[in-house]
Amino acid sequence: MNGSGTAPAVPRPAYRRLSVEQRRSQLLTAALGLFAQRAPEDVSLDDVAAAAQVSRPLVYRYFPGGKQQLYEAALRSAADILEGCFDEPEDGPLTQRLGRALDRYLAFVDEHDAGFSALLQGGSVVETARTSAIVDEVRRTAAEQILHHLGAASPSPRLRMAVRTWITAVEAASLIWLDEDKRPPLDELRDWLVDHFVALLTATAATDEQAGRVARSALAMETAEGPVGELARRILPIVADAAHLL
Repeated sequence: MNGSGTAPAVPRPAYRRLSVEQRRSQLLTAALGLFAQRAPEDVSLDDVAAAAQVSRPLVYRYFPGGKQQLYEAALRSAADILEGCFDEPEDGPLTQRLGRALDRYLAFVDEHDAGFSALLQGGSVVETARTSAIVDEVRRTAAEQILHHLGAASPSPRLRMAVRTWITAVEAASLIWLDEDKRPPLDELRDWLVDHFVALLTATAATDEQAGRVARSALAMETAEGPVGELARRILPIVADAAHLL
């Protein structure tokens, strides 16, 4: 205490003025954090303001369209992250590239579980044609990046369908994984999804000439110790039991 018997004033931290982009990013980060834990309809602008430690009018200043505009902007930010998950260098076996992409994708699912479910399952009161288009863009971008890694600049309808089917399977498996209390472990889920891709591509190759070419090219880069070699060793005994069908 000082001589007057009062405690000395604690200096307030200096106010840090943020640029427009920095403030907008701060608000989106706060919103994404909330949407990661709750369905969009359960998040209010007051919640976002409190999470960002700003006033509600400030949130409105950056998002005059209110909660709907903020949600769409947060969704766009999340979509950019998900699209980037499949942006992988073109080196090494395809299964290694897919494994790394899935590691990033599934890490996002794990971190934003409630928000991811609301995003993909739909039915939210804030869902619109624009939000649905953003989600669909993520799927299409992921499919195009995988087709690029397959070297299929002009994919046949069946090959494109196979890749898009796998993207849908990844989404469905992610949602089921969340519903099953995040079991099995993420690395097991990733490996299973890679196996699923190899099996789907191989099955498509049996009836589609272009899929056959890209499958042979991709499989030629794999090793006996890699995922495809391990999958082949597990499948061959099962196939052998059906030899009487040949």
